[in-house]
Formats: sequence, C-alpha cells, structure tokens
Amino acid sequence: MEEVSLGVPTKIRQDPVIIKLLKNLPKGLANTYTDEQLQGMRIAVGDGTWGKHFIDNRGTFAFPFVPWRFYYVFLLGKNRRAYTRREKHASMLMFVGLMFGFIIISILFGLLTLYILKSALGIDLLEGTSLGIWDWFKDIF
Repeated sequence: MEEVSLGVPTKIRQDPVIIKLLKNLPKGLANTYTDEQLQGMRIAVGDGTWGKHFIDNRGTFAFPFVPWRFYYVFLLGKNRRAYTRREKHASMLMFVGLMFGFIIISILFGLLTLYILKSALGIDLLEGTSLGIWDWFKDIF
C-alpha cells in the first residue's frame, strides 16, 4: 500500500474522531489510509457523543474460586433520546403527580405551622378543643 499523507492535512484528517483513531495506531500504519478509507471509518465509528456521560464508571471484578471475571457499567447523565408517545404520557403523569404531591405536602406543612403559631400565641378559636399537636410539640422542645 502506498503512503497517502503528503504533509498536507485534508479535511477528514482534521476530524477529532479520526485524529484520536489515528493516534492509537502505529505512525507507519496511520499514514497508509486513504481519505476514502478514513471517511468509511468515520461513518463506522460514529460521532462518539453516545459515550459522554456525567458519570461513566466501568470496571471488572472476580470472585474467589470462580473461573470467570465479571464486568459492571454505571452510567448517569441527561437523557438525550427522543421520547415515545407512551414515555411522554408517563412522564407527564409523573410530573403532575409529583407537583400535586408537593402542593398537598406544602399546604399541610403550612397549616401545621399556622396551628403551632396560633397555639404558641395562645389564640383559642374553638373553646375547649385541641388536636394535641401543641402539647406534643411542647414535649419535644
């Protein structure tokens, strides 16, 4: 095979994916690829964006007395895939449910705070009735 690199970098040879690929090859072999072959490798390798995760932890481990090694992969990152109609529907239901739950918990916490504040100030709205929350709160603090 003849050497193609004439010292003038072509557009494909300036591609970051191709640069990384050729860097891992012996210099003599890296220079033997034609631009057409590099284009084909670029298409086959892809753009590599699928491998960029916030957390990308991979490794192997072995158990004693077991002849095999095992591998693990832990990936965490933003989902860049397009949702299907079913996933969109489930996502919307989950969002509405979480918002509803947050609002209910916030209202209950606000009412509890107002009740404790009312009891601390000695305001008795219904004479002789108590939920017992103020007594429980005083016992804790």
